[in-house]
Amino acid sequence: MTTLPPENVNASVPRADIATDARSRRRAALSSLLGTTIEYYDFMLYGTMAAVVFGPLFFPGSNPALSTIASFGTLAAGYVARPLGGVIFGHFGDRVGRKSMLMITMLMMGIASAAIGLLPTYHTIGVAAPILLVLLRVVQGVAVGGEWGGAALMVVEHADADNRGRWAGIMQLGTPFGFLLSTGAVAVVTQLPEPEFTTWGWRVPFLLSAALLVLGMYVRLRVTESPVFATTPRSDSTPAKQVLRRPRLLVPAVIAGLAPFALTALTSSHIIAYATGIGYAVGDVMRSLLVVVVVSIIAIPASAALSDRLGRRRVMMIGAVGAILYAFPLYSLINSHSWWIMTGALMFAQLLQNLMYAPLTPMLSEMFPTQVRYTGVSIAYQSAALIGAGFTPLIASSLLVAFDGSSVALSAIIVATAALTLAALAATVDVTGRDLRAEAHDQPLS
Repeated sequence: MTTLPPENVNASVPRADIATDARSRRRAALSSLLGTTIEYYDFMLYGTMAAVVFGPLFFPGSNPALSTIASFGTLAAGYVARPLGGVIFGHFGDRVGRKSMLMITMLMMGIASAAIGLLPTYHTIGVAAPILLVLLRVVQGVAVGGEWGGAALMVVEHADADNRGRWAGIMQLGTPFGFLLSTGAVAVVTQLPEPEFTTWGWRVPFLLSAALLVLGMYVRLRVTESPVFATTPRSDSTPAKQVLRRPRLLVPAVIAGLAPFALTALTSSHIIAYATGIGYAVGDVMRSLLVVVVVSIIAIPASAALSDRLGRRRVMMIGAVGAILYAFPLYSLINSHSWWIMTGALMFAQLLQNLMYAPLTPMLSEMFPTQVRYTGVSIAYQSAALIGAGFTPLIASSLLVAFDGSSVALSAIIVATAALTLAALAATVDVTGRDLRAEAHDQPLS
């Protein structure tokens, strides 16, 4: 891949235009941050409830472990739908525009989440309950699949070449903020007596999505379209077809994201079922996760900004090597049955995850050409999420049953995915600082 020469976009530009650009960047970053926070609040809330309550409510059975596995199966359904959302919204995002697609994805997510909060359980409507739950989870997956690519590009394509990682880091704070909100909401409602929680308390966090939707739509309406997209000639060919014709670019882009997604699935969703299964109280695990998320609020923007200086690949490789070395000590510390030790162990695991995750947004954005960027980054990111995070809780729960509760298999998942990420990064070309604004004037791809 050829790196385009840098361009000083502020040269000979009136001060008023520079100020307008600065305001546009801040507004785009704020909008993407808020939108991503809301989207991931809804998406992660489902993962938490799948571990805590969805098993007995929607998949009742005599074996609690099998009910949990079935519940995590619906979690995987949302991840399966994410690449589909990436293809659909990527296509129109590359043809029509980034902003309009982001409005649609937010609306879809808010409606689906509120509907889950109103959904009758298995004991009320029988098998229709889990079917409807899966369908709503698929809608969530399609929405998130289209959301992330558009939100990322609205920030990246507004930013200058030398600080793209820093601005992308702000947008990526939506992930820990969404997790913080969802975990906090669950921590509050789980304080209710069990009858009230299982009857109506679990529904409250989902119903709050309606209020968040109104706020998010208002902010997004005020954002201008990506300046890079606005000045880019459209390609006559289908964006997805162009991306899929480049497996040497797409495959490493997908595999590079496996380790951060697998690690976050193990330490944020599956850890709830695992830790409570070895004796921790649900409330203690939720409080631990609330403490752990503080690491991401600091480490994500720091790691993303660091990638502007050291390069995306180098920062991600540091995190991947650390994950391999830490995989087995992590679960040994969790198995100590000490809340303090478990919390500290998860905090360090989160730091390693952030080192791999934070540079991913600018790296993927710089890998794909403007005419197919929405489609390319969405397919790569959401496919990595599907493989790395979508099936990991399900596989992990199944392996725990197969290996009589041994955590060795969980550590092996971390080692394997981190090794794959390292191999993929070694096969990519780092184009940190690639000038997307200059590229916007290139001819469309054939």
